[in-house]
Amino acid sequence: MEQIADPSIPTKIGEFYKTPRPHPWRPTIGYELVEATPLPALPLTNLLVDACRTPCGMTTAPLKFPNLITGFDRNPSHAARAALYTRYTTYDWMQNQIRLYNEANDNRKYSETLRTDAVRLMKETDEKVQEGQLESGRKLGEKITFWRNEVALELEKLITESNKMQECRRGLQTAIQNFEGQLHIAQECLYHRESRKGIDLVHDEVEYALLKEIETIKNCQKKLEQFIDKCVAQLTNNRAIQHQLQVNIQDKETALGVCHQLNNFSRGLQCYAGVEKYYCSVIGAESWVEASNAAIRKSQAERAKSCRLRDDVGSAVKTVGCEVLEIWDDTTKALERRVVEMLDAKGKLQIHLRKIQQEIFGIEKSMEPIRKTIAGKSSALKVARTRLEARTHRPEAESCNDHAQLRMSEEVKDINKIARDTSMKLQRFEAQHQQLLHTRSNLESDLKSKIDALFIDREKCMGLRRSYPISSNVKF
Repeated sequence: MEQIADPSIPTKIGEFYKTPRPHPWRPTIGYELVEATPLPALPLTNLLVDACRTPCGMTTAPLKFPNLITGFDRNPSHAARAALYTRYTTYDWMQNQIRLYNEANDNRKYSETLRTDAVRLMKETDEKVQEGQLESGRKLGEKITFWRNEVALELEKLITESNKMQECRRGLQTAIQNFEGQLHIAQECLYHRESRKGIDLVHDEVEYALLKEIETIKNCQKKLEQFIDKCVAQLTNNRAIQHQLQVNIQDKETALGVCHQLNNFSRGLQCYAGVEKYYCSVIGAESWVEASNAAIRKSQAERAKSCRLRDDVGSAVKTVGCEVLEIWDDTTKALERRVVEMLDAKGKLQIHLRKIQQEIFGIEKSMEPIRKTIAGKSSALKVARTRLEARTHRPEAESCNDHAQLRMSEEVKDINKIARDTSMKLQRFEAQHQQLLHTRSNLESDLKSKIDALFIDREKCMGLRRSYPISSNVKF
């Protein structure tokens, strides 16, 4: 049998702690309920007068009523001798009273001590339990809260870096869109220059500069588009790490909410016996710390890659901007040189055209006297020939070949020669006049094409380039 009371408790007091079962809160076991209880010996002569006789097999004690005559318990053995002699003396009675008083004092003092110890034990137990709960709660929340704060701080840094990367990607897209305007202007300049006519439709320095500018802008756009692809990939990685960190934080907050906030007044408290022996952990403490630390290190690595990519993008945009500005300035300078060259050619053409016009006027002015001279020589020739023809009608003796006859013949020859020479000269004048007219036409046509080409280069091309704010669109 198990011990049911502390040995230090007095025997009289210990009697009150006896129960039919040592531990009534434990499950019922058959052999623990069996207890041998000896029955009092009763004389056979008094069985008929025993009013409290216990039947065989009865486990409960029967009620005992006092004897109304003697005042003592109705016991056959007591009743047989109560009438013959007195059981106790006065001294026994006094000792019994003193013993009862002492027993009452001892029990009262022990009860007070027991109550004091119970109060102290309850206070100590409450303090210890409360301290244990606080310590358990602190240990539950300290490490989880620390790593949750670390992961949350890293998540905030990662979100900031992702926002910066988004700004970088938008800046790249803006730069590419700005290059579209410059590319459109260069192409429009080429199309405008294709409308030149004649000899001015030439592959000059401006055309080479425009073609080079278009090629450079397209190469710069391809380079920036490659960086956009890298930015998109980096943003994807950042978002994946961000999701991982958010899940980590949610798991830690869930772990905190599972048992960290429980107290004595929480709902759903149950006593799960032996649960402290059940090992339900998936990973160890070191593995748990390493998992959180690995997520933070991975996020830090992605942030470092993102920062390096932003630096590379900044350097690339700066380099591309310098190239675009340089090729823009080269093309503009080539156009300016071409405009100056066209202005010089136009001025020279105008000078030559003015001189040709003056020469045409001089030729036309010189041709008129020659025509008059030829017309005058025709009259003199007619006179000389008329004289010669009239001399053929002289009488016989007078029809001689004299000096006058010879002189008139010479005169006719001279006049014919002069007429031929003058006619040849007039023909040369007329031919030269036609050549001058042709040259003037060529000069006028070339001057018109020069004016058109100058208008295209100076007004259309330069006008487009002057109206485009290259310095504000190309930012780096």
